[in-house]
Amino acid sequence: MTTGHSTPAATKSRIAMSMGKARIFSEALPFIKAYRGKTVVVKYGGSAMVDEDLRSSFADDVAMLHYVGIRPVIVHGGGPHISRAMGQRGIEPQWIDGLRVTDAETIRVVQATLAGEINPDIVRLVNAHGSVATGLSGLDGNLFVARARDERLGFVGEITHVDPGIVESLQAQGYVPVIAPLARGEDGRTYNLNADTAAGALAKALGAAKLVYLTDVEGLYRDLGDEDSLISQIDVAGLRALVESGSVSAGMLPKLRSCIEALEGGVERAHILDGRIQHALLLEIFTPEGIGTMVTREAAG
Repeated sequence: MTTGHSTPAATKSRIAMSMGKARIFSEALPFIKAYRGKTVVVKYGGSAMVDEDLRSSFADDVAMLHYVGIRPVIVHGGGPHISRAMGQRGIEPQWIDGLRVTDAETIRVVQATLAGEINPDIVRLVNAHGSVATGLSGLDGNLFVARARDERLGFVGEITHVDPGIVESLQAQGYVPVIAPLARGEDGRTYNLNADTAAGALAKALGAAKLVYLTDVEGLYRDLGDEDSLISQIDVAGLRALVESGSVSAGMLPKLRSCIEALEGGVERAHILDGRIQHALLLEIFTPEGIGTMVTREAAG
């Protein structure tokens, strides 16, 4: 016998779970309103590119941003994929100051891997949610133009010009551009670009609201190796001082320098996130707490 209006426990549990989900959407609403119609450039790399669960959740995040009216643009890396492809062709990777030496044979492998394998694979993943994404490289529409960065590195480029017209056109047609970091050289040849640098330069050219780096660390640390020194927020002046102090890892330097240039060029905020966390993009954009390290132009008032 039952009294009053008590509900079976299983039903109560389902209602509580549904209410929790509704609360999440409610809390996200101010952020959706704030960033609807704005561009978010995401540098996609690290474990998020190779772990199947993370690849799937990243594609979900990109589709979600798209469908709520935010305009994501993806610039992807592919270092491990390139090294593997080189090994299959019997080419031994060589490095100078953390950068891949890219001779004529290597640049062919780089182009085939970035534009021919990785890029269409990311597009395929995102398009599991509909005709959302389209792929291109920095060669298309002369998106990126570069010159040789260092003759010892061969076909490694330093960006001299960004023409975002093709990206803006794709956005206007309702697509999410997915971009391989290649450039047409001022000499007419093809150059390999650092994906962090390419993402920062593109964010600046597009006037993006956010520049996001997915990494394999929790964020930026004040003391390298000390996990308790994670920086949750820092301004450009503080970031520049940290870079000049020499306490930043070589792998993090391109990201931080790109953050500085992008924010000084008009980008509103930059974020360094742990791409090993599922739905890291959504957690950063749609929650008040955020995750990782946020970089702002000026210190918080």
